Amino acid sequence: MTEEVQMYLEDAKEKMEAAVDHLDKELLKIRAGKANPSMLNGIMVDYYGSMTPLAQVANVSVPDPRTIAVQPWEKAMITPIEKAIMNANLGLNPDNNGELIRINIPALTEERRNDLVKQAKSECENAKISVRNARRDTNDELKKLVKEGLSEDIEKDAEAEVQKMTDNFGKKIDVLFDAKEKDIMTI
Repeated sequence: MTEEVQMYLEDAKEKMEAAVDHLDKELLKIRAGKANPSMLNGIMVDYYGSMTPLAQVANVSVPDPRTIAVQPWEKAMITPIEKAIMNANLGLNPDNNGELIRINIPALTEERRNDLVKQAKSECENAKISVRNARRDTNDELKKLVKEGLSEDIEKDAEAEVQKMTDNFGKKIDVLFDAKEKDIMTI
């Protein structure tokens, strides 16, 4: 029976880690007014008829905190890249000089910063809900094992372990939120 308990604990930990990993990716998408190459991560470019990630057809760099530079590896790709950036609905206006695409990142207003913090908080709350759901599912499975003959002491210890994991992942989520909030509010 105890290897079943161990299996449920590992499963809970994997689900909680997945929630934090997902949160990490979602927070990267919330732009904090500073230029960051990851802002263009989801952009796909029509590369001779096949949709290709931007990073595979161009070099994306940040020459200064307010500018993203996209240097296509082939000059012919400048127009498709510019079109893909505009079609991505990121609110970015690319500007090209025939060899390089520059994207100016406008400074955020106070109101926009507050909206972004709310958005980050919402993503964090979703991650916490996922963590709590993993805890609940695991505890339900442990209770079923008690009915099948698992000792209540082992079940209580396992529930305590799940609660400890839940608390730890909750703290990780709070740390991610605090860092993102600081990032958004820093001008």
